[in-house]
Amino acid sequence: QVQLVESGGGSVQAGGSLRLSCAASGYTYSRNCMGWFRQAPGKEREGVAAIYDGTGIIIMVDSANGRFTISQDIGKNMLFLQINSLKPEDTAMYYCAAKAGGCSWSGADFAFWGQGTQVTVSS
Repeated sequence: QVQLVESGGGSVQAGGSLRLSCAASGYTYSRNCMGWFRQAPGKEREGVAAIYDGTGIIIMVDSANGRFTISQDIGKNMLFLQINSLKPEDTAMYYCAAKAGGCSWSGADFAFWGQGTQVTVSS
């Protein structure tokens, strides 16, 4: 079985930074995709960023505008999302997800999900 556990969220002021972490268990990187999604109250789930360990190719939401960095530590089965210059519109529950094969923007393609970590950005 696969288990994903996120951490690193919190409440910060606009302009601050957070580093979200996702610890994976029962999962080995091997031509798989791990990524981050977020969902704000009343809004649809949105893909944020993902990385394919087969090639290192990264996909990133257009609105990130250079503020987000996704990375992974394959040996430790860890996934990270660095968010700089946080904006109030970044406020959401952030989820780690994983799937076999290449990355996708569709959450429905991801078989495994964490419980989420809340990011709240105040003005």
